[in-house]
Amino acid sequence: MRVSQALQSPLVPIPGSQQLARELQATSTLLDQYPEIAQLVHADLTGGKRTDVGRDGMTGEQVIRVALLKQMHSLSYRELAFHLEDSAAFQAFARLPFGRRVRWTTLQMNIKRLRAETWEAINHVLLQFARTRHIETGQTVRVDTTTVETNIHPPTDSSLLWDCVRVVTRLLHHVADDLPAAHVPFTDHTRRAKRRAYALKFPPRGARREGHLRWAYGDLLKVTKKVFGYGQATRGRLDAMANTTGADALRARSIAAELTGVVDSMARVISQTERRVFHGETVPTADKILSIFETHTAVVVKGERDVVFGHKVCLTGGRSSLILDCVIENGNPADATLVERSIQRHADIYGTAPRQASFDGGFASRANLQVAKDLGVQDVAFHKKCGLTILDMVSNASVFRTLVRFRSGIEGCISALKRGYRMNRCSWRQLPSFCSYVWASVVSFNLVTIARRLLG
Repeated sequence: MRVSQALQSPLVPIPGSQQLARELQATSTLLDQYPEIAQLVHADLTGGKRTDVGRDGMTGEQVIRVALLKQMHSLSYRELAFHLEDSAAFQAFARLPFGRRVRWTTLQMNIKRLRAETWEAINHVLLQFARTRHIETGQTVRVDTTTVETNIHPPTDSSLLWDCVRVVTRLLHHVADDLPAAHVPFTDHTRRAKRRAYALKFPPRGARREGHLRWAYGDLLKVTKKVFGYGQATRGRLDAMANTTGADALRARSIAAELTGVVDSMARVISQTERRVFHGETVPTADKILSIFETHTAVVVKGERDVVFGHKVCLTGGRSSLILDCVIENGNPADATLVERSIQRHADIYGTAPRQASFDGGFASRANLQVAKDLGVQDVAFHKKCGLTILDMVSNASVFRTLVRFRSGIEGCISALKRGYRMNRCSWRQLPSFCSYVWASVVSFNLVTIARRLLG
């Protein structure tokens, strides 16, 4: 695919006088001032490959603009394709040639190429603009954490075993149809596994619970282990075929890569089910697998609220309501462990530590207070004192009350990110795409916030 790096000049301004059209026009003007944003996107689209051959593709400027439209208006790819064809304002903002139709698959392919690092770099450009226009100085910050769900069903041992059986069996059928030389004779146990999984989810009335569970889990595990054996044998043949040449070798490598991931996850699911159901063990969180599709998913429990299956996200906000920094955490680290890194990352972005910082109660400790002071923060306020006095944290009680009230404002920013920019649940697959999705929501939120400030 040929990707053009040249930026298109707008032929006509974005039509309309409504608030939405005015926001799009202000956002477009801001993007025009920083062509390096389109260059960052262009680098992700090309990946270092040649761009002078093949059919003409979307430019870096077009891709970043359609990606922003998708997140700013909470659209699916199909909805985005419709609006780009139907709306003159969207077409003008995206800089698409008049009359050009873009398929939703093309939008998906290009938008998904943008890495989280690229989105973060774009956010730094926006913060630079906000600083030059005195919208955000970075001198007063507020830090809090939230959660973002991965796109999985509530994990249970029976549902995970059923997922393993049906996915591996489906891949075995693909091998039998496309690569007969690598085919291993197998029996399709999906119907039996499904019946056992449903029997565990909806136990028959009057059944003794403990006996019914052990019987159903025992039979489901027996079936899963058989399918696991089929998968192992087939993977060996696919690996041997992948080392040859020809079209079959390419197909074998593709199926082998997918089968390997599922079979490895399958072994973990079998192990954790046996440990929990038959040995009565409490499986540590680090050893659990919650999905064979999104293996990076973690269990996140915040206080006494519901359990969330996804990732904890640490956000740093400023007085302008801009999100200054975002970190997708690995696992479920305690908030108290994030203070030093949050301040240090802010210093890396702005060149100096903030003068004032306000944190949620989970961050509070005397050690964290000392760390923040040592890094150059003059006033530190924790929502809960946890044995600290006001004068330990700030110069006087008035400053403390102001910072505590200021911190509560980030809850509104988090709510807007989740309701207006779909950051409550990530629909993109795998961890790199999860990080890109979160950063895309943050950048879109910041762009709209800046545009509204510019418009007054």
